[in-house]
Formats: sequence, structure tokens, C-alpha cells
Amino acid sequence: MTRKQLMTDLFRDRMANSARRVSHTLLRWPAWAAYAASAWSLIYGALGIYWTFGGSGFPFGATNDPEGAALSILAGVQVETAAPVIAAMGLVGAVVGLAMARTWGRGFSRTVLLGIAWSFAAVLLLVVPDARGLLAMALVPIVLIGAPFGWPSENFFDAIPWPVMNQFVLIGGGFLWVAAAVAYQRRSRNACMNCGRTDTDTGWTTPAAAAQWGRWATAVAAIVPLVYATTRLAWELGIPLGISEEILRTGQASGGLWSGVALSTVAVGGVILTLGLIQPWGEIFPRWLPLLGGKRVPIWLAVVPASLVSVLVAMAGLMFVRKTVLGTSFFTLTDGWAAIGPVLLWPIWGVALGAATLAYYYRRRGRCRHCGLGRTITGGN
Repeated sequence: MTRKQLMTDLFRDRMANSARRVSHTLLRWPAWAAYAASAWSLIYGALGIYWTFGGSGFPFGATNDPEGAALSILAGVQVETAAPVIAAMGLVGAVVGLAMARTWGRGFSRTVLLGIAWSFAAVLLLVVPDARGLLAMALVPIVLIGAPFGWPSENFFDAIPWPVMNQFVLIGGGFLWVAAAVAYQRRSRNACMNCGRTDTDTGWTTPAAAAQWGRWATAVAAIVPLVYATTRLAWELGIPLGISEEILRTGQASGGLWSGVALSTVAVGGVILTLGLIQPWGEIFPRWLPLLGGKRVPIWLAVVPASLVSVLVAMAGLMFVRKTVLGTSFFTLTDGWAAIGPVLLWPIWGVALGAATLAYYYRRRGRCRHCGLGRTITGGN
């Protein structure tokens, strides 16, 4: 065996071991999700106490986050009033998470715990963050590709300041609360902790059913971003698709079209990956890929990033809907159908992508190694 072959085999073994460790940890998520949500809340609540007593780095409000003044729903808050609320909510979250981890609560108290958990998840995932989180995600591949060529010239961390990074901290907490709520619901209704199935499970969660409605969800999740990408890329090419010539020239002169182009470029790539949720290459790596060709795609490798993007897209879309309703959006409906119309469809895009991801999971999860229930179907259709 040559040295090159030995190094290749060693790399494959390390990749396989890493994948197994990640999979094992993810499979045990029902056991630690509520504890993690409780710990996250306690830590963020401690930050609230720190900010209450004059600590630096408060990430909300126009004073501390001037770039979010026109975007964030929390642009008007003040540290003196908001920080104590954060501290109190953190304490409540820590107690609720611990109660769920220990499976406390029956009847009405169970409903209260679940109501608090899902409320925390909704606020952290869909209300507090704004569209800058999605733009930050779009910048990542652009920075990785352009870095060897010195483009963009702006430092990545300058483009993604602490208030935006904090949004990802909040989104991470939101996902922990989703996991905690789901685990608690399953535990308290005597379903399998890991897969949620019972002996009588039928209907829309079965692999065959998920394969059917998942195709429709995937189609919607692919069409909506293509509408957005087509309009923005047309603008960059000097084609006033869906807007007036005057608005196009103004946007070109100000350089304000670049963010749309960045998002459009990533959206096109995202469409291709989205289609993988219903294609065979979304389950088996293509043969031409070095090292990975022919191997099964780990479910988490598709589900985790797709879930994150679905939340970012839905959250950004809800922000644009809110600003349009309030009349504070940069574009209005009178500027042309393409000015604001495609982004108003983003909540649909986010929901569709989330549903397509869920269908992919239901279709591929197979027999549960913990309860033994379930079976799988083969193929991408």
C-alpha cells in the first residue's frame, strides 16, 4: 500500500468515526434537549443581569444597533427596561426547561409548560431576528470563494457585527426550545422519545405519505426563490424586470443591488440543494465526489442546514411583511410587482422548505433503533 493510499484510508476512517460520533449525539437529543434549553436560558439570563448593571455589548435598540434601526422589531427598546426583562425571561426559561427535563407537569400544568416552551421558540426563531441573519448566511460562501482573490475587501466580522451574531445565538436557543418541547410532548404521551412513533402510527408521517406531500413542498420551496433570484439578477444585468427604469438606475448608482445579487446567487445554489431532498443524489453521494462518492448521505447533513435556512428565510420574510404593512419598507407595492412581491413570498418559501425537510426526514429515518418501529422506502421519489 502506498503512502497516498494509506493517508486516504486514514482520512476516510476519521471521517466515518466523526460522522458516527455526531450521529450518536444527535440520536440522544431527547435526553439532553430540555437541559440544554434550560442552560441556554440561564446563561442568556445572566447576560441580562450583566447588561442591567451597565455591562457592555447590549445588542438591541437603535442606540446599540444602529444598523438594525430600520430592520429590527426591537429597534425602539432601551437597555434600562429590556435588560431586566431578558434576565427575568432567562430565569423563567431555566426553571421551565428543568421541569420539562424531569417530566414534571400533568394536565393544565403540562399545557402551560408546553405553551411557554413553544412561545420561547417562536420568539427566538421568528420574531426577534431580522433579515441580516439571512444575508450573513449568504455572505459565507461568497467570502470563502472570494478570500483567495482578496474579495470582498471588507472583513467578514466587520460585515457581521455582534448584534447580528447575537441573532444566531438566539436562533440556536430557539432550536433548543423546539427540541425540548418535542421531547417533552413525546415523553408525556408515551410515544418513542427518539422517533415520536407509537404502535398505531399511520397517515402523513409514514415514508410513503411523506414522499408524496414532500414532492409538493419541495417544488414550492424551489420555485419561490427562483422568482426572487430571476428578478434580482435581471436588475444587475440592467433589465428593469418588474420595476421602473428610474428605480433600477437609482439602485445601481447606490450599490444597493449587491445584497440582492448575493442572496440570489446563494438562492440558486439553494434551489439545487433543495431538489436533492427528493432526488437519489440527496440520499447517496454522487460517484464523482472524491472520498464520499457512493456513500449514504447522513440525514443530519441535509436536515440541519435546511432547517436553519427555512427559519432564516421565514423570519426575513415576516420582517418584510411587517415593514410593508407598517409602510416602512424601502420598496412599496407601487414601485412594481418585483420590488417587494418576491420577498413577501419568503414566509411561504420558509414554510415549504421546512415541510420538505420534514418529509425528507420522515422518508429516510427508517426503523427506529430504540423502539423498533417503522420501515423505510428506497429511492428519491
